[in-house]
Amino acid sequence: MSNEYITLNRIPTLAEYKALCVSVGWEEYMNFDVADDSLKQSLFGVVIQYEDEIVGMGRVVGDGKIYFYIQDIAVKPEHQGKGIGNKIMAAIQQFLKENAPDKSFVGLFAASGKESFYNKFGINKHDGMTGMFGVVHSGELM
Repeated sequence: MSNEYITLNRIPTLAEYKALCVSVGWEEYMNFDVADDSLKQSLFGVVIQYEDEIVGMGRVVGDGKIYFYIQDIAVKPEHQGKGIGNKIMAAIQQFLKENAPDKSFVGLFAASGKESFYNKFGINKHDGMTGMFGVVHSGELM
């Protein structure tokens, strides 16, 4: 196998998803008991392969008509800074170009300090709008 990064347009397997989430420190935030069902509901997925290992991922979720949310952009730490995030976002941009109707809403939550990375792909803050979210704990939205 060559030492190149290969882009594969597919949803990560549950094992790949878990490994990538753990590698970037998300294990405390993910409910892996339902992750397989969540992955199956994805509109689009992309993984990046290096040799025989999946080292990056991203996916798009939503209703496929008006709302598209970019989720789970993760790259194993030892492969960060090598353009993998750009490859993931390029695949997602191509999916959106081919599948998102005019005036579709595309959103994501960026980790603090990563906003400028997404700006170059057309994801920006907008005056008068504030991103908000809650998380369910023991059946309560908090």
